[in-house]
Amino acid sequence: MEEIIKSYSLLNHLNVSRETYLDFELFISMVQERNKEFNIVSKETAKNSLIKERHIIDSAQIIDFIDLNSNTTTDIGTGGGMPGIVIAIMIKNLKKNLKINLYEKSHHKSVFLREVSRKLKLQTEVFEKNIFNSKNIETGTVMTRAFKPIPVILDLVLKNFKSYKNLILFMGKNGKKILEDTLMEWDLEYTETRSLTNEESFLLNIKNIKKK
Repeated sequence: MEEIIKSYSLLNHLNVSRETYLDFELFISMVQERNKEFNIVSKETAKNSLIKERHIIDSAQIIDFIDLNSNTTTDIGTGGGMPGIVIAIMIKNLKKNLKINLYEKSHHKSVFLREVSRKLKLQTEVFEKNIFNSKNIETGTVMTRAFKPIPVILDLVLKNFKSYKNLILFMGKNGKKILEDTLMEWDLEYTETRSLTNEESFLLNIKNIKKK
């Protein structure tokens, strides 16, 4: 167990429980098993040493930005469950009554997300549909990772969400330039936080979105 905890040392400051680490390990094994049939994550990042940092730790680091006082949090293009399932695991062990809504249009991935949720007893709801076709969505935090370009995401949240508290985006090494370009067309109230997993990456926590 100590070895497992050590492998997640980047999350030490987040006060993560032992149960959470065990659930992370189970989730990883399920991803790796299903990855043999179709790509949940790329073959390269499915390897043990990479999947932890690239997918689990990277997703988990946003927990402090999640609005825990809302009834729901929404992952608008969850894929294999990053960050949605990772956050649902953390919420479960925080004993918070918060449901994670997972939007994923792929049937295979949706089936996988439901299996994981059942096995790990997570409070999730999987919407097997294109998020762009859903209107008047109400939620607390909106999160998304490696989904669509920022302007597309901002437009989606502005038009398809009736209410939300904040939007969390993962920005890669070209993120500064992308943000700069985005701010030419959008007014955003936001904070930046450096990523735990890559010094060239950062997180955006956006509170207000307006088109210029």
